[in-house]
Amino acid sequence: KPERELAAGLLEVDGERREHTARHHTATHLLHAALRRVLGDHVHQSGSLVHPDHLRFDFTHFQQVSDDQLKAIEELVNEQVVRDLPVETFEKPFDQARALGAMALFGEKYGEIVRCVRIGDFSFELCGGTHLPSTGAIGYFKLTGEGAVAAGVRRVEALAGLKAVLYSHQESRRLRELASLLTAPPHELGSRLQGLLEEKRGLEKELEKLRLSEAEGEV
Repeated sequence: KPERELAAGLLEVDGERREHTARHHTATHLLHAALRRVLGDHVHQSGSLVHPDHLRFDFTHFQQVSDDQLKAIEELVNEQVVRDLPVETFEKPFDQARALGAMALFGEKYGEIVRCVRIGDFSFELCGGTHLPSTGAIGYFKLTGEGAVAAGVRRVEALAGLKAVLYSHQESRRLRELASLLTAPPHELGSRLQGLLEEKRGLEKELEKLRLSEAEGEV
């Protein structure tokens, strides 16, 4: 229950907003680890945004992330959600934490004592932010976008929890609407669209022939 009293100089904390933020923050750590497993150890965080409604993660990579790779990353994160891994936080001297394998942000300045966040056997990073007690509380993870932000830097965007579920429901609804317009079941939309595109190209060729024939007749 969020505290609503501001007496004695205490700051108000919105418990629901904090929970949503923690959900996206823990999901960000899983995403970072999944990116490294799928794309390679050259992947390092270049920036991130953790918001109660969504997350954004920038990382070093030198080409577009393919659809198959995005699918593998999303599935890998959701596997850790289903495993309900414990999220442990503890403090260590910086050198000891690094010796244990904790990931640190390049260029970030750390003190002598650092806060570590370990997520089961999947992720181990230096971090001072708020997190969930276990990955199962994330509920569901959904990637929503991927693109370039600079040379050698890519960006992915994602949703976690109920936000991700609602997004998936909207996607399914749009897919059903498209299937209805094309009078085809959702699993046949690809072949149906391919057929329409080929039909369009054929009609364009016929139209061009008719135009040439009409021009010759006028001459």
